[in-house]
Parts: sequence; C-alpha cells; structure tokens
Amino acid sequence: MKILLTGGGTGGHFYPLIAIAEELNIIAQKEKILDLKLYYMSDSPYDKQMLFNNRITYIAVPAGKLRTYSSIKNFFDMIAASMGAVVGLLKLFTIYPDVVVSKGGYAAFPAVFGAKILRIPVIVHESDSYPGRLNLWTAKFARHIAVSWPEAVEYLPAEKTVLTGQPIRKSIMHGASDGAYDFFNFSENKKTILILGGSQGAEIINKIILDALPLLIEKYQIIHQTGIKNFEDVVLRSNFILDKNPLKNSYKPIAYLNDIATKMAAGIADVVLSRAGSTIFEIASWKIPSIIIPISNSNGDHQKKNAYNYARSGASEVVEEINFKPHVITALIDKLFDNQDQITKMKESASRFAKPDAASTIANAAIKIALEHE
Repeated sequence: MKILLTGGGTGGHFYPLIAIAEELNIIAQKEKILDLKLYYMSDSPYDKQMLFNNRITYIAVPAGKLRTYSSIKNFFDMIAASMGAVVGLLKLFTIYPDVVVSKGGYAAFPAVFGAKILRIPVIVHESDSYPGRLNLWTAKFARHIAVSWPEAVEYLPAEKTVLTGQPIRKSIMHGASDGAYDFFNFSENKKTILILGGSQGAEIINKIILDALPLLIEKYQIIHQTGIKNFEDVVLRSNFILDKNPLKNSYKPIAYLNDIATKMAAGIADVVLSRAGSTIFEIASWKIPSIIIPISNSNGDHQKKNAYNYARSGASEVVEEINFKPHVITALIDKLFDNQDQITKMKESASRFAKPDAASTIANAAIKIALEHE
C-alpha cells in the first residue's frame, strides 16, 4: 500500500500532513498493514527529521508560485510549474501510489496534476475558510474533500465535502503544565501570555510587543516566539528596554518553540496572541482564549476571514494590524483578565471548536481508498 502526501512549502501545509502520517502509521500497526509506504512530494522536505520519524520518503519536484499580482517572477515560476508538472507526473508514475492526500499550495500542483492524469484517487484538505486556488481546482476531480472551517463548504462540491477540522500532531495537541513553570523560570502566581507569530515569527507583532513590554511585565509573564531570523534582534532590543528592570525575567523570548516547549507553553498560558493561520486550531485544542492578529495582505485575504470566523465562535478577539498598538493590546489583555466570566466562555468556545479526530478521520479515508485501489 502506497500513500503520497503533498503540500506547499509552509508549516501550515506540512505539519497537518505529518499529523495524518502519524495516524496512518497507527492504523497500519493496528490493522496489521505490513506494506504501508508513505511518500511526501514537494519542492522542499521542510523538516527532514519529521519525515524520518514518520518513515516518509521525500520525493523532490520543482514548483512555481503563481502570484495574484503582476511580477516578472511569475514568468520564471510558470516555467518551474510546467517543469514540476512533467517531473511530478513521471515520478508519480514510477511510484504509482494508491491515493494522494493533498494540503494544497503551489508545491502540491505536480502531485495532483499527475494524479489527475493517472487517475489516482485524491483526498484534499483545506485549512482556510476560503479555499486556495489549487484546492478549488483539485476539488473538481478529488474523491473526498476535507475542510477545517464550516464556511469553506459553500465554495466546494457539497456531495463530497466533509467538515473534519484541522489535523494536529499528537505531540502538541494538549498542553502540559507539569514542570512548565520551572522550564520557563516563571511564577505560578502570575498570568502568562503566549505570543506566536508562526515558525518564522512576525516582525509587526515583535515590534509592538517590545514597545508594550514595560507595561505588560508589570502584571504578566510573557513567552514570545520571535521567529529564528528575528531572535537576535528581539533579544538585543528587549535587553535594552528592560535594562535594570527588576521584572525582566518575566519576559522569555524564544526563537522557535519545539514540541516540548510548545506543550509546556500551552500548559501554562492564560491567553495566546497569534496570527490567523493553522495555529488557530492548535490554540483551540489547548482550550485557551486568544487574541488573533491577521496578516493584512494575505493571499485571498484568508487570514482576516479565518480570524473573524474564529471570533464568531466566541473563542477569540480580533485586532487588525492597523489597530495593533501597544496601548490597544495592553488594554485588551487587561480587559480580558478583568472579566473571568468571559475567559471561561472563551475556553468553552475553544473546546467546542476543536476537532481532535481530524487526522484520524482523513487517515481512515485514505486507507479505505488505498485498499480499494490496490
């Protein structure tokens, strides 16, 4: 049995596929499927260790990112996309998987194009409340379509679209507070704010949080994922801002939260500040109130749509970038913690929104199709 996973070159595409792969391996062990082989086709392996840990073979293909705006890069990316389609078709023919599971994104095009030509069944998963262009195209011939947001259903063929939620890796699905306060050198008697800007961080969020630091650490402890490329700059600036401040240990900048650090941060966080990508679903699985700051110019404006759709569930507040100022975010956090009834309701709403079985639902569908196709 061969199952090929594919998705664009971001963590929002890659890690949900890893969550599905985890479930595929669990099902194979439980059902005694001894010949399961997993593949990942993309223009980058993204996280080689994750692929190795889940026994996934990486298949490299060229891919071109076609932008919605005019750019000379579109010409070269069109060439890369065309090459990717040919290379992807040839490599897919060589492997000939029983099913392809696609997360969409430009790097998934070679695999889904090859699957269409070779009549290999495809399962699509869409993470955003408005589907991306590739997933809208793939949906026309896909066997099943899984979505994270109920709002996405109206844009896709209703007869084969299912609301599954977002696949989340087991290692970060739940927080763990045991040892977490010692891990971050924090006090159990002070509220904790977790700030997530995605794996690469977010310069706008970093800047505003640094400007607000003197006010925030008077009342709160802060775990701040800065992004690897921004870490040194944030450390230098925060050291300058908090120089001789007796509360400076209440601020903990971290370049990138690995699984253990993520689990511990989620275990003690009282509120999360985040972008409006796939991290929303991880926050919901942690049952933590959140403040969502969507990217203003995301492709298809999907981040704003995600943010407001999540806010309508009652689990979060939204602050748009234009309004994201030090005094605004400080006042909003104070307001939340001054209203414990609202905090309780937000936690309950997050719990209702979370769908912890998403990965296993998609994995079971893939196994079923693969068994039929063999």
